Amino acid sequence: MFVLSERKMRAHQVLTFLLLFVITSVASENASTSRGCGLDLLPQYVSLCDLDAIWGIVVEAVAGAGALITLLLMLILLVRLPFIKEKEKKSPVGLHFLFLLGTLGLFGLTFAFIIQEDETICSVRRFLWGVLFALCFSCLLSQAWRVRRLVRHGTGPAGWQLVGLALCLMLVQVIIAVEWLVLTVLRDTRPACAYEPMDFVMALIYDMVLLVVTLGLALFTLCGKFKRWKLNGAFLLITAFLSVLIWVAWMTMYLFGNVKLQQGDAWNDPTLAITLAASGWVFVIFHAIPEIHCTLLPALQENTPNYFDTSQPRMRETAFEEDVQLPRAYMENKAFSMDEHNAALRTAGFPNGSLGKRPSGSLGKRPSAPFRSNVYQPTEMAVVLNGGTEMVTHPRSLESFGAF
Repeated sequence: MFVLSERKMRAHQVLTFLLLFVITSVASENASTSRGCGLDLLPQYVSLCDLDAIWGIVVEAVAGAGALITLLLMLILLVRLPFIKEKEKKSPVGLHFLFLLGTLGLFGLTFAFIIQEDETICSVRRFLWGVLFALCFSCLLSQAWRVRRLVRHGTGPAGWQLVGLALCLMLVQVIIAVEWLVLTVLRDTRPACAYEPMDFVMALIYDMVLLVVTLGLALFTLCGKFKRWKLNGAFLLITAFLSVLIWVAWMTMYLFGNVKLQQGDAWNDPTLAITLAASGWVFVIFHAIPEIHCTLLPALQENTPNYFDTSQPRMRETAFEEDVQLPRAYMENKAFSMDEHNAALRTAGFPNGSLGKRPSGSLGKRPSAPFRSNVYQPTEMAVVLNGGTEMVTHPRSLESFGAF
């Protein structure tokens, strides 16, 4: 019995040890799991939900909202496309779609800088960063060329020319990015993540050239005789200027600021992710939304009269025109009215048709009522209501009415 109880005690001790081991393992696993993430989440994606690294969640939310807004703008432009009738507004629709596609790519690439890097993620980062920015800057450059033509000549280039120019300009950066990957990864057999910050910036020199040219051309969109399109040029100039500020800021932090602050590689990914999200929102707010709003506005009605424009011919209305011509009709018939006035005076006994020349010793006789009743004497109200026709049909001057 004593041996049996001793065995039971040993078994109980073994079970207790196993239970403690399991509890300790689970506790250690929970401790290694980031706060806010599930147990089955791969460590590569911890930054997407780690509450201790709050920058990832904030940038993720900002980029996700920007992606939704961009998709909504593309949907609105697609639905309203059949209702765009004006040629100058319909030609850049393809360019707008291409620009929104590049902006959507920037918001999507933001997530690649939030998650933990590996060979595939690093290759995607190195290739798409320059290509997507080259696409956006090429679209802005094509848009600046279009607005410049509209401001100066009133007509812009065709839609296929705008899209073709943007794609050709983007193709140069595609070649540069592919060559950089081939020379550093395939030929030198170096890891895709093994690159210096200066190498990353040097591969983006072409993007900087596109941005500077866009900014310079946008300045000329404010000079021209067609003022209708200058507002588009103003928004384009603001977009290019803010993009220049963003690029100067992120390159300063990426190359020098992080090292000075002794953060090293810890702040490189947040710097690049914030740059992508900020640039995307600048493109949406200051370029995409104003351009789509301008495109969807109804065309001006050319047949609508502008009553404040003195260079346009005045609309003629019958009654109003006759009222305006009343003084002229009176002046034309004044001589005829005076002749009949003199004839009436002669009939009444005044020689030579004048009130001042009466027969000697005679005070003259005032025309009797029957005579006055036979003479048509229009009132001023009748003349105005009839639009001056009384002066033509029965030319009696108001002076003759006063004479009697």
